[in-house]
Amino acid sequence: MVTLRNVVKDYPADGQLVRALNGISLNVAPGEFVALVGRSGCGKSTLLNLAGAMDFPTSGEVLLDGVTTNSRDDSALTKLRREKVGFVFQSFQLINTLSVVENVELPLLLAGNPDARRLALERLASVELSGLEHRMPHQLSGGQMQRVAIARALVNNPKILLADEPTGNLDTTTGAVILDLLKRLASENKVATLMATHSMEAAAIADVVVELRDGSIATIKRTGTRTT
Repeated sequence: MVTLRNVVKDYPADGQLVRALNGISLNVAPGEFVALVGRSGCGKSTLLNLAGAMDFPTSGEVLLDGVTTNSRDDSALTKLRREKVGFVFQSFQLINTLSVVENVELPLLLAGNPDARRLALERLASVELSGLEHRMPHQLSGGQMQRVAIARALVNNPKILLADEPTGNLDTTTGAVILDLLKRLASENKVATLMATHSMEAAAIADVVVELRDGSIATIKRTGTRTT
């Protein structure tokens, strides 16, 4: 579902090129949960941006559901992200002036889906937030806000879910619940999931743990936790 083939990414800095990724090759299958770990600056966020078609490789190629990202124009990439990719962030990224259900249905409304409200309510039920539909974000706990963010990310039934430090703003107990939820939903919905994290405890729930070091893959470990 997500394929990176010999991906290199360089950024200009102070008149020089800095290599963020150095020949990365990686596949993430439908329903597979992959954790990216490593020190700050190792390339985790760069890899997520490439996998979400938010950036492009300097060389090599990235394919999302068989589509090569660097062969598409801006309009096609916007459509690709809207239909194929869901994003979950450390800081939740909810719109404070919208209610819970309005936050979740927003991607559907932007896509012109006439069943936006019904589908948003169904997705909120799947993350165990029925009854909180009309609350505002400031009325929720951190764990509840992240559940809303997960519901919003999955409401379009994407093929790919990208999570950047999804438990970084949560306490250990709440974070563990959110990770279990992400793992369950990825498996149930056959969503290829890539999660960047500094926490080895968080990474332990993944099917595959990929350690990045200086822009390269240092190790790939299969944990044997995948369920069918």
